[in-house]
Amino acid sequence: MADLLALDFMRNALLAALFVGLAAPLVGIFLVQRRLSLIGDGMGHVALAGVAVGVLTDREPLLTALTAALVAGVAIEMIRMRGRTSGDVALAIMFYGGIAAGVVIINKVDGSQTSNLTGYLFGAITTTTREDLVVFGVLSLAIVTVTTVLRQRLFAVAGDEEHSRASGLPVTALNLLLAALTAVTVVVAMRVVGLLLISALMIVPNAAAQQVARSFRTATWWAVSFGVLASVGGVVTSFYADTATGGTIVLLAIAVFAVVMLGSAVARPLLARRHRMAERHPHEHGPGCGHEAVPHDDHVDYLHDGHLHAPHEGHYDEHAETPDDRSTEQVTR
Repeated sequence: MADLLALDFMRNALLAALFVGLAAPLVGIFLVQRRLSLIGDGMGHVALAGVAVGVLTDREPLLTALTAALVAGVAIEMIRMRGRTSGDVALAIMFYGGIAAGVVIINKVDGSQTSNLTGYLFGAITTTTREDLVVFGVLSLAIVTVTTVLRQRLFAVAGDEEHSRASGLPVTALNLLLAALTAVTVVVAMRVVGLLLISALMIVPNAAAQQVARSFRTATWWAVSFGVLASVGGVVTSFYADTATGGTIVLLAIAVFAVVMLGSAVARPLLARRHRMAERHPHEHGPGCGHEAVPHDDHVDYLHDGHLHAPHEGHYDEHAETPDDRSTEQVTR
């Protein structure tokens, strides 16, 4: 590991991977809730056209890609909100339009510059400069800050738009904000995993988190943990295995998902057994029974011998999570 850290370009690569591993799952969790898991791919194709414009006009590709992705994100939301075109059709239009525009513009790019485009397609994290890190760091900080501050509102809108609108939440503004965050994530991640693989880092860690989490809050923490593990671990693995970094990161994320899914399948019967044991629990819980009462949603659990028991119709349900992990998500206006 010391030999890896001794190289300046690898230190830059690890920091870039850390930024992406933190930011991508935080945006992806809301896309999963809205069943828009492939929107990152669509924006990636549009961002490719933006990169090509930057290379062709000798402008900064990051800025032109961000502009293109932002326009695409706003466009798909406006099309979807009109109600005449479903979300998947609007996404397909963005897919094909981005690819077509990218092909046309790339065809105009001088042959000596096409190698730069390849790096954006498949990732070129080892070429990350200090200037790139500053941009990545600022954009990642913006993503983390916005998703943290507006987490409950974004979650409410992703779960039920109509109820959120009736509750007085600015649904349109929040949807446009999420589209903008997705565009920013695409631009941050394109040098790390490549435009063709961006969506994987937003979605796969969240798919793994859903296997083990029992609340939105814990799902978020698990997704970020898996995202950082896949991105940073993928960079380290690719360095020693001499493999393509972007592909290695995605394959590691999928491997994490497979391990978590297998572990969840093995643990499920054990949790069911704990539930049966809780049902036969002879002690009667209630106010003044001597065990700590833990409020949970619309009922109260009781902490007993390291277990959370919930009285339920003559038996006790077993709740394995800690009180901090399973707090109720509430939206405040």
